[in-house]
Amino acid sequence: MSTTTIVILIVFAIIILWVIFAYNRLITLVNRAKEAWADIQVQLKRRYDLIPNLVETVKGYATHESSAFENVTKARAAAMGATGTTEKVKAENQLSGALKTLFAVSEAYPDLKANQNFLQLQQELGDTEDKIQASRRFYNTTVMALNTAEQSFPSTLIASLFGFKPMDLFELTASDAAAAEPVKVQF
Repeated sequence: MSTTTIVILIVFAIIILWVIFAYNRLITLVNRAKEAWADIQVQLKRRYDLIPNLVETVKGYATHESSAFENVTKARAAAMGATGTTEKVKAENQLSGALKTLFAVSEAYPDLKANQNFLQLQQELGDTEDKIQASRRFYNTTVMALNTAEQSFPSTLIASLFGFKPMDLFELTASDAAAAEPVKVQF
């Protein structure tokens, strides 16, 4: 074997190793993003399970506030049925707004605010909301790393060759900005 042949084989081996490394890195980032999305789903499931108990507790005190209960129930059903990141984000933002309204209703009932069951449910829901926010941040960080890797040269060559697609971030859209606003309470 000549020196030229050996150099060509070494360069070829380096290129093959780089392709394998880049592909495996992209696969790792995709799997982390899927894991982060699954973490969000777990926390959302916990939230969905807490909401009916919270609504029933508030119903016992505020029977004439049926529109708030209906809105929470509809928003919960829409959020549970949402598929895809964009639809899920929109549904979750609507559910958050409906829950804010429910808590605003509870402010008008001092007995309800002192109820141990309500306080525990409110605390658990608050804890779950914090976990959802942390899961969303982790998901967005992971997706950002994946999207950056897919768009950076030279790994963009591997990403396009193997059909990797950018993933959507979990974020508020301009139409969902109202969900981020605090609830206005007027009595």
